[in-house]
Order: sequence, then structure tokens, then C-alpha cells
Amino acid sequence: MGFLIRLSGKEEKEIELFLEIAADNIIEGKVISFPTNSVYGIGGDPQNLDLIERLFDIKFRDRSKGFLLLVSDYEEALKIAEFNSVAKRLANYFWPGQLTLILKRKEPNIIPLEVSAFKKTIGIRVPENKIILKILNILKSRGYFGGIIGTSANYSGEPPSISGDQVVKKILSPIDLILDGGKSKSKLPTTIIDCTTEKLKFLRIGKISEEDILRVLEEN
Repeated sequence: MGFLIRLSGKEEKEIELFLEIAADNIIEGKVISFPTNSVYGIGGDPQNLDLIERLFDIKFRDRSKGFLLLVSDYEEALKIAEFNSVAKRLANYFWPGQLTLILKRKEPNIIPLEVSAFKKTIGIRVPENKIILKILNILKSRGYFGGIIGTSANYSGEPPSISGDQVVKKILSPIDLILDGGKSKSKLPTTIIDCTTEKLKFLRIGKISEEDILRVLEEN
């Protein structure tokens, strides 16, 4: 197991140093684990084919199932995905937050097709958790793409991890860096919606309900 850093109780300057180190790890092609406001994730550079392959192996994940991306903001999302009017409204209201949008890939694209299992779609979310969001913004500020693969920290088909300690216990394969920000605020996963057409498809209901989504669309 890699280096475990407990962020709880540390001073802000010390935390910022560790987040810079996490960004270094991502740039170097390493796998990191991190908190979100739902469950803990693992991920890394979505442009690194070796890293992508390693994540499939760590999770024992079927190669026909792609990975979702976490990005720093709507601006970064626009670099890799096409937003229709419905997707724009949902992103504007729920991001940063616990809503993942499945969108059409822009072509050409800086993200390899392997990330999305060679589909013409790509799943994106802007997370609200301050730790991972800060890391994404560090990447962007350094001139890199402000996004990483963000998949749940567990073996495929098993319950997700809700703390850094659970990541250590659940995943036996080496993870280079684990950022422990304490227990997740929610055990519920994110809500996932297919926005590739104007007619929404609810693929997974999590923290955000179907009623919440429809209400926002009716009001806007």
C-alpha cells in the first residue's frame, strides 16, 4: 500500500503542501485515492494509457465499462464534451455537486477512448469536495488538463469505501498515495444522467433525486 496522509487536524498550509504533492503524483502517472462528499475515489491522469490500464486491473473492472471523470469546472468540461441546453442547465445548477452527466465526446479529444470503453460518450462531474477540487484546480493552474479519472475505491461489484482506512483495508493492490479526509458525508453515490439527447435517461439515482432534477428543469 502506498503513502497514507491524514489531513484531518492539519493546518491549512500543511494541507496545501500535501495537495500539491497529490497533483505531482497525478502528473507522474501515479494512482491516488481521495475523499469526495459521497464515497472515496481512486484515479489519476485520464490521458495516461498505462494509468488507465492500471485502474482497470486494480478494480478488476470489465473493460467494457468506462470510467467517469472529475473536472475542475465547466470550462474544462467544455474541452472534452458537448453540452446541449438541458445539460447546460443541469451543470449550471448542480455543479459543483453530486451529479454526473453522460455527454457526447468532442472530436478530436484529448481523452483517450479507453477511458470511456471506446464509447462516443463521456461521463463528467465537478466535485464539491474541497480537497479533490483544489487538486483539480492545481492541475489546471499548472497548465495541465484540470481533470482526473474518478472511480469508486473498491473492487467492482463490492461496496464503496467511505474513509481512507477503508481504502487501505478494501484494496490490496498498490495505490501510490491515499488522502484521508475523514469519513464521507454521505454513503450514497452520485446521481448519473444521460444527457446525450434532450430526453433525459436516469442511469443511477443517488444523492440527488429524480424529482430534484425535474424541478430544476421546470423552473429554468
